[in-house]
Amino acid sequence: MLLLDNADRLLLFRGYLNSKKPERGHCWWTPGGGVDEGESLTDAAVRELWEETGLVVPPEELGQVIAETSGYADLGWAKGVFRDDFFFLRVDKHDVDTSGFEAVERAQITAHRWWPIGELAAPVEPVYPLELTPLLTALAAGRIPAEPVRLRWHH
Repeated sequence: MLLLDNADRLLLFRGYLNSKKPERGHCWWTPGGGVDEGESLTDAAVRELWEETGLVVPPEELGQVIAETSGYADLGWAKGVFRDDFFFLRVDKHDVDTSGFEAVERAQITAHRWWPIGELAAPVEPVYPLELTPLLTALAAGRIPAEPVRLRWHH
């Protein structure tokens, strides 16, 4: 989920690059997660948004998938081929509530922050997905892509 507030800041979570090897450092990523059995992609995005941020939105508010990426990753707690589909949602303001985190998220995620788009161009720690700045700049200006943008895989 690409969740942008009215100050053009993107919500990102900070966590370990590999939770079994915390010495490898941290990275930042967008809210989101897996699709449960029988769940649509949109319903999964709505559920994950609520679990991870406390934000409740109706599925129709998400619209279409605006970006995607996929590839192999070993996350420490799971490995295999992953696919990430990104919806875009603009909010006026939101105080993040992480009380809905699942156990793996509580173990993995160490912080969250609303990032100004300009700071994403040269972050101190990796930000996933890659190549976010041009896409976010376009989205903030109201330019929604007609087809999902393909982002480079991050592992």
